[in-house]
Amino acid sequence: MNKGKNQHVVKHSDGWAVKGSGNSRATKVVGTQQQAISIAQEIARNQKSDTKVHGRDGKIRAGNSYGNDPYPPKDRK
Repeated sequence: MNKGKNQHVVKHSDGWAVKGSGNSRATKVVGTQQQAISIAQEIARNQKSDTKVHGRDGKIRAGNSYGNDPYPPKDRK
């Protein structure tokens, strides 16, 4: 199965938006960032893709992978 588009949570004039990577239009616009993150996570899980959460300044501040990561982090504990 092909990996779907990464889901970005970005600031929008009406609140916060969930946008698929490369899309010009938002998939969903909601009032709070937390609502947008929940929607993005659900879509990413279904598509086996990643979430990218942007802050108010537009920089990525968090994210998560829901697919098969070919480069998983190496725990050095």
